[in-house]
Amino acid sequence: MLGFGVLVNYFDRVNLSVSQDALRAAFGISPLMFGYLSSAYSWTYAALQLPSGLLLDRFGVRLVGRISTFLWSIASFGAAMSSGIGGFFAARLLLGIGEAPTFPANAKATGYWFPNAERSLATAMFDGAAKLASAVGVPFIGIFLLHFGWRWSFAVTGFVSLVYFALFYAFYRNPGEDKLLSAAEREFIARGGAQPEDAVRAAKGAPLAYLLRQPKVCGLALGFASYNYTFYLLLTWLPSYFESALHENLFYSVLYTSVPWLFATFTDFFVGGWLVDMLIQHGWNPLRVRKIILVGGTSLGLAILGAAHAHTALAALVWISMSIGGLSAASPVGWSVPSLIAPRESVGTVGGIVNLCNHLSGIAAPIVTGYVVKATNSFSWAFAAATIFLLMGIAGYVFLLGRIEPIPEPA
Repeated sequence: MLGFGVLVNYFDRVNLSVSQDALRAAFGISPLMFGYLSSAYSWTYAALQLPSGLLLDRFGVRLVGRISTFLWSIASFGAAMSSGIGGFFAARLLLGIGEAPTFPANAKATGYWFPNAERSLATAMFDGAAKLASAVGVPFIGIFLLHFGWRWSFAVTGFVSLVYFALFYAFYRNPGEDKLLSAAEREFIARGGAQPEDAVRAAKGAPLAYLLRQPKVCGLALGFASYNYTFYLLLTWLPSYFESALHENLFYSVLYTSVPWLFATFTDFFVGGWLVDMLIQHGWNPLRVRKIILVGGTSLGLAILGAAHAHTALAALVWISMSIGGLSAASPVGWSVPSLIAPRESVGTVGGIVNLCNHLSGIAAPIVTGYVVKATNSFSWAFAAATIFLLMGIAGYVFLLGRIEPIPEPA
């Protein structure tokens, strides 16, 4: 269910990148203005990461999740009905508010529900949905847009968002609230190292200042921020890259765009999810397995630099697929880390810190790319900037995050 929610979540995000030409014709926006429009969602999304993490730890996944899913449904309909660029900006800002708790909430929920040896695949089920949404959503929305127009493409995502809201409202419970969970299942979850539910601790949680001082939190946040910069560069600009740099038409651009995201979905599920859990369950050192996939996958992300020198769509697809595939293998491991290192009832706050840094880079990536493309008429320097940031992220994982083990409880 959480995976379906992220799938819908990212349909809302990729909708904008596919609709660039249609919005330019409707509102007369420039490439630079499109960069700002692409990042508007991330402004409110990033600003609410710390508050949403604190609210999740205080009030729980169920209540915060219900409110947030309803808000993002309304935002999709608002974009479809907007009569000018101002209204469209407002809808994107509301979308960021509604979707802000999603990933911290999912990290907290999987921490409650899954033993350590099953958590990577569980995390990949919702993290991989973000890549699947780009693989499936870009061609689907592109074809839908060509036949029915951009307003209907946003309206459809609004209807699907309402379906997810109804499912979440009806079915999500924490293990302690789920009356259908047997005593044997509860014992299995607890014995496997799932995060315990602690109502007393939830009223306080670990202090935010304490968590911000932890090198492990800083290293995880830096590494994920570097990943998200490349992710958002490709999420918002990849169709335009194929159109402007490689001179493909809209139809082929959206089809080519789906290829790297399909590969990323595969590596997310089967490398970062299934393979990690399989190795741990067969006796491999959990710390070593997770660290190798986290650092190794992020290192493969450096292949984005190869796309800077690609002259054909095929060459670009190979380099971009290698880059986003490696990053996607590392991503579910990264999202499982908050529930592995956070003090009790502080997973939401750690996830909020990480996702704040994620989306500060998510804000920067579309805007910086817009400036670079406008100044150079090329994507080469945009890909080079992503490469430099990834090198910084790898250093954060190696030297600051260190061993993936729990942070001491605050006094």
